[in-house]
Amino acid sequence: MAAGKRKVVGFALGDGGRVFTLPPVNSAPLGFFDSGVGGLTVVRAVQELLPAENILYLGDTARLPYGSKSPETIRQFADEDVRFLIARGVKAIVVACNTATAHALPSLHEKYRIPILGVIEPGVEAALACPNAVRIGIIATRGTIRSHAYQHALALRKTGLMIHGQATPLLVPLIEENWIDHPATRQVLKTYLDPLVEKGIDTLMLACTHYPLLIPVLQQLLPAEIRLVDSATTCAEHLKKELTRLDLLEPTDRDGALELHLTDLSEEFESLARQFLKKSPGRIHRAVLGI
Repeated sequence: MAAGKRKVVGFALGDGGRVFTLPPVNSAPLGFFDSGVGGLTVVRAVQELLPAENILYLGDTARLPYGSKSPETIRQFADEDVRFLIARGVKAIVVACNTATAHALPSLHEKYRIPILGVIEPGVEAALACPNAVRIGIIATRGTIRSHAYQHALALRKTGLMIHGQATPLLVPLIEENWIDHPATRQVLKTYLDPLVEKGIDTLMLACTHYPLLIPVLQQLLPAEIRLVDSATTCAEHLKKELTRLDLLEPTDRDGALELHLTDLSEEFESLARQFLKKSPGRIHRAVLGI
């Protein structure tokens, strides 16, 4: 078998004289986790690009936001999230959270052999795919901006860049209030974006999985020549490439299933899940971590 290829077979197991077969690895679900429901924008992008894939999503809503936590705490939470998903037989994991990607992805790669992808590298690759990208703005939570993960990844890939990070802590609460096109949101965005526009940015990276919902408003507020790069679509495209490379794509053409698990259930989170998915989330399960 060629190196890097995974043989796609079921596994015959004995249990008291009985033999049964587990589904092939390719038909196992993809695992996603985030501190809340913002990562569902990534799920929606993956569903549009890879509609046959089964998806298992974990939102750690009882402990959000991750952005205000210490790096050590974020790594602990991310490890518990990954163990929850692995215990449910996922074939690959997407860290659908910029803060967790920034602080925890390297340690997760060291500890686990399952493919684990973050949202930062795909966004960086997409931003630099345009050879004219020189002045790059980044809007994100305070935790992501403080980590310098995007700034570092960009600088490693291309010299001579002018990178401007802007923490935008008010955007997530406004989005979760569904004030997407509210005058208050437009004013807050203008306050955050004006300094970046004045610096002459040619690319704006939306480095939070909530922010794709703001794209229609951003397109109205920003000069037309500024490119927008979001975490959701870039991550979905990168995931497809990786699953293809690893021979892990779901082989059927049926519609995949979505299973949602949250560590804290409320009507608010159910409403947000519908908002991020643009459809009913179906039944939501309560998850218990760290046991």
